[in-house]
Amino acid sequence: MTPLLLDTIPSNLLFLQQKAQREWAHALEEQQVANPLWPDSRYQAFIRVCTLSDFVLSQAIRDPQMLIDLVSSGQLDRTLVPGEIRYQLSERLTDCNDEASLLLHLRQFRNRQQVRIIWRDLIRQAELSETCRDLSAMADACTDLAYHWLYQQHCQLFGTPIGRYSKHAQQLVILGMGKLGAYELNLSSDVDLIFTYPEAGETEGAKRSLDNQEFFTRLGQKLIKALDTITVDGFAFRVDMRLRPYGSSGPLVFSFNAIEQYYQNQGRDWERYAMIKARVVAGDQNAGASLLRILRPFVYRRYLDFSAIEALRSMKQLIQQEVRRKDMDDNIKLGSGGIREVEFIAQAFQLIHGGRDLSLQQRPLLNILDTLAAQGYMPSADVTELKDAYRFLRYTEHALQAVADLQTQSLPDTAHEQARLAFMMGFNDWETFFGQLMYWRKRIEYHFRDVIADPDEEEYDCIGGEWLPVWEDSIAVESIYQQLSEAGYQDSQAAWQRIVQLREGTQVRAMQRLGRERLDAFMPRFLSQAVEHENPDLVLERVLPLIEAVARRSAYLVLLTENPGALLRVISLCAASPWIAEQLTRFPALLDELLNEGRLYRPPLAPELTAELREQLLRIPEEDVEQQMNALRHFKLAHRLRVAASEIAGTLPLMKVSDYLTWLAEAILEQVLHLVWNEMVRKHGLPQRLDGSPSELDFVVVGYGKLGGIELGHGSDLDLVFIFDCDPLAETDGLRPVDGAQFYTRMGQRIISMLTTRTTAGGLYDVDMRLRPSGDSGLLATSLSAFARYQEEQAWTWEHQALIRARVLVGSPVITEQFNQVRLSVLGRQRSLPILQAEVSEMRAKMRHNHGTQTTLGGLGQNAFNSDVIFDLKQDAGGIVDIEFMVQYAVLAWSWQYPQLVTYTDNIRILDGLGAESLLSADHVRMLQEAYKAYRAAAHRLALQKQQGVVDGNLFTNERHAVMNVWQELGLSYL
Repeated sequence: MTPLLLDTIPSNLLFLQQKAQREWAHALEEQQVANPLWPDSRYQAFIRVCTLSDFVLSQAIRDPQMLIDLVSSGQLDRTLVPGEIRYQLSERLTDCNDEASLLLHLRQFRNRQQVRIIWRDLIRQAELSETCRDLSAMADACTDLAYHWLYQQHCQLFGTPIGRYSKHAQQLVILGMGKLGAYELNLSSDVDLIFTYPEAGETEGAKRSLDNQEFFTRLGQKLIKALDTITVDGFAFRVDMRLRPYGSSGPLVFSFNAIEQYYQNQGRDWERYAMIKARVVAGDQNAGASLLRILRPFVYRRYLDFSAIEALRSMKQLIQQEVRRKDMDDNIKLGSGGIREVEFIAQAFQLIHGGRDLSLQQRPLLNILDTLAAQGYMPSADVTELKDAYRFLRYTEHALQAVADLQTQSLPDTAHEQARLAFMMGFNDWETFFGQLMYWRKRIEYHFRDVIADPDEEEYDCIGGEWLPVWEDSIAVESIYQQLSEAGYQDSQAAWQRIVQLREGTQVRAMQRLGRERLDAFMPRFLSQAVEHENPDLVLERVLPLIEAVARRSAYLVLLTENPGALLRVISLCAASPWIAEQLTRFPALLDELLNEGRLYRPPLAPELTAELREQLLRIPEEDVEQQMNALRHFKLAHRLRVAASEIAGTLPLMKVSDYLTWLAEAILEQVLHLVWNEMVRKHGLPQRLDGSPSELDFVVVGYGKLGGIELGHGSDLDLVFIFDCDPLAETDGLRPVDGAQFYTRMGQRIISMLTTRTTAGGLYDVDMRLRPSGDSGLLATSLSAFARYQEEQAWTWEHQALIRARVLVGSPVITEQFNQVRLSVLGRQRSLPILQAEVSEMRAKMRHNHGTQTTLGGLGQNAFNSDVIFDLKQDAGGIVDIEFMVQYAVLAWSWQYPQLVTYTDNIRILDGLGAESLLSADHVRMLQEAYKAYRAAAHRLALQKQQGVVDGNLFTNERHAVMNVWQELGLSYL
């Protein structure tokens, strides 16, 4: 919200208006500057700004020509384009010959820009974001251009600093912290800077060399002087260096190695908090980007960071104590409900969640607040309220500072200054403005108090208190049984026995004091939440193993204690699915995913999945294979959990579940392929194509079965085939050359290894390669020409059936198109229907005999529909495979006439195509699709219950009979 622009200056400010008119006329006359004869609207705007800003008036009467030129330039009436501020300063410095001239140009430039920015702000021609952006761009330009000017001077005097190991010339990297780092400077902000340089060494090219440390220290001192020193023209920017390592007592500059060691070994939590906003504002941008990558693990911990909670809580308490101790009611930044508290709210979420949620790794506060709403960390209404309050306070801050260009956030105490501030903010009187200000501050204070609230504060003391004697075993066992029974436990003795086994188990006995205190704080809360569930016995059975598993890593207990919502989700999901309970117990890091309900039940779409995984892997050194493999595994576990949770909650229907699980596999395969390709090229060089040119990943991964058909389930393996196109005999061009066929075979082996190797985070996927040409006896990776020949000349009918569900998942677009042509040619061949019917029926009979329910003859026996036998959803007659075989038969039978039937690889859309061409009746299509989805939904539910895909024989009777009837109508037989 932008403050209103009131038309009429109030009467108690008219003396300021008259003063501005009088002093401007006197300045023109005294300095013999011609009256600019502005239009009345321009003159009134000028007098309005000078009435409200003593600073603008002082600059105008000090140098009227500067103001006249500024008006003539048109820059008061438009938004400057990115880079324009820097260009203007660069032009001014072209004739800069000495340090005195540098200081003069910087200050004159700053004053002109400050007048422009204040003018546009007070006339409401600029939004808050533009004002902050221009102030930050001005600071960037002054700092960077002054640095480069001084660097050249210092190199002439002392030589060029050279890295000891790289032998490259060294530049300073200047980090901007706080509001500067986030492009959020206010009108009178300090600039918080940290000076670093990449590498130790010494200067070269001068009579006496200097150590790089000394060179950059001298340069840093000069830069501070250039920006900070107050002259007759004022200052450019006040410089604050206290955020550097060791603060004011530390060296002025640090090498990358020294600064990394400091943050790694001695960095404190408040320094992590400060480093969130760090940005390279001047010096060597490329080296600075490398430094920020080095420091990122210090700022954003790899896993969700609840170790920071106590530190954040301490910071919060310090803020609250400072507010109480000092008279800060009038300070809109540091006082209660001030700007600092909004910043704390945003950065607390960043510190805790930013290591895992890359969307939080950004600097601008308003953007972060939007992300908190979008990702479900805070309700949208709360975020909107905080943003409105923050904008109001920032506009007020700018109004306060626009008056005299002073670094103040305190409200005025004189009547005319109060009236001036209220008018600048669009209010007719002080009382109305002050009431609105206090409303927003109270809303900020409310939200601030709610962030990382201490669970031991008074309002939390009663949570679970009635269960503390049970956990401590401090009351008679009969009383415990009674309490458990009255709370809803069906078997109070078994429930008590489970609690005792946890408390007296080896994991709990081995806990350190702090961990045991955390467990004792957590268990009463857990027990009180467990009885809120409709089946508390089941909750204990499934969640207590998880608690035992994380007992020695008590940060997870803190996580659940601090987040009652996460604990509720653990209870409900574990009670709903033993598979989820097992996953959380085996991989407790997945508990992080339960914190954010919005994200948990809203899995990302395919492009977001791919981008998120790519960003995570970019943060890992390419040679660190172990970390890459663990990152891939955790990514899969986390997103598979989100899909399962969404399925249980009913926010994802069956078809979308399969879509998400398939997208997840594809995102992982894409990154695995590129990781392995880069590794192979580093080791062996590039293969050659048949024309002698270097091969650029002429390789594809083809998915078959459920993966190809976009129908993956929670425990599905991956049916893969690897196809390449290169000169199989020509050697690669690296230091360890191998022939092309061997290169791609090893590449396939490495892909399988990346997918199947078990680490502490488990494996990624089981891989089945038996659908490749010649099956287990065939080559692991097949050339495209060999694949085409095999499909045309040697493949069995069942292999053509499998080809219907085959599609390229990742790899070369060129080979993808060529594969699609081969697939269309093979599947579109005209076939003898009697032979095809016999071969499909025979293959189906073999599968039914080998994998179907033996006691019902694979669903064909007279007892197959009895309640005392089972029906295999997949393998028995009338089940999933029957529908899949019918679809495959239809494609092979009719695609020579209807090539559009091979467009898709999933059964639902192929059935749509068969209906569209009237090859199957609409009723049959609808029935087969509904039966297929019903079977798969049941199989999904059973998988989440860790049960086999079988149901009682008297279920799905209508669907099974209908499917079997269509089977026979198509001319297929049950052998």
